[in-house]
Amino acid sequence: MQKLKLTLWASAFALFLAGCAASQSAGRTKDGPTRVALETRFGTMTIELFDDTPAHRDNFIKLVEEGFYNDLLFHRVIKDFMVQGGDPNSRGAAPGARLGTGGPGYTIEAEMDSTHMHLKGALSAARQGDQVNPEKRSSGSQFYLVQGKTYTGDQLANFESRMQRNYPGFAYTEEQKAAYAADGGTPFLDMEYTVFGQVIDRLDIIDSIAAVRTARGDRPVEDVTMRMRLID
Repeated sequence: MQKLKLTLWASAFALFLAGCAASQSAGRTKDGPTRVALETRFGTMTIELFDDTPAHRDNFIKLVEEGFYNDLLFHRVIKDFMVQGGDPNSRGAAPGARLGTGGPGYTIEAEMDSTHMHLKGALSAARQGDQVNPEKRSSGSQFYLVQGKTYTGDQLANFESRMQRNYPGFAYTEEQKAAYAADGGTPFLDMEYTVFGQVIDRLDIIDSIAAVRTARGDRPVEDVTMRMRLID
């Protein structure tokens, strides 16, 4: 995630805000949260977007509606960690091309929340590292889906203790502990990157993507493309 090199363009950000204002109700044709179908050669997973991360939700809806993500690659895949996509430079990229620096020209204010942890299937925003991005602002388009691994109660207690240095009173709920123990995730990313959605169907597709053979730079040897659409 730290190799993102995004530039904040004032004009592009203004256009982004205008587009989001027009799309706040997009994809919400029925009661309940917005859902997105993410299609891959391994099948189609369903992602549910969180309403309490509205800036990320509305931006994602806008990009999906525009077809921004169609034919982009999962350009960074690390088994037992995550699968990352959303770089517009990955569309039709030549083999061996360096990817991971592209974006729409704006970033999004962090919306981290202790109710949204990096459990398996979490949809999270990629971002630049803290050295150049102390506010932890998110990429305007790059995201990752968590695979991770399982963690014991003692291991989670250690993560919890570290996070309390920056977030006094932070504590995992019993439900979160149970999910990390049963399904896994990447708790070391909690409260560091904005989680704004969750895969609710076909988690196995993340496992299939994470299992592909990768080359230098963690790019799959055989391209894994995506297409997205809002679910009515």
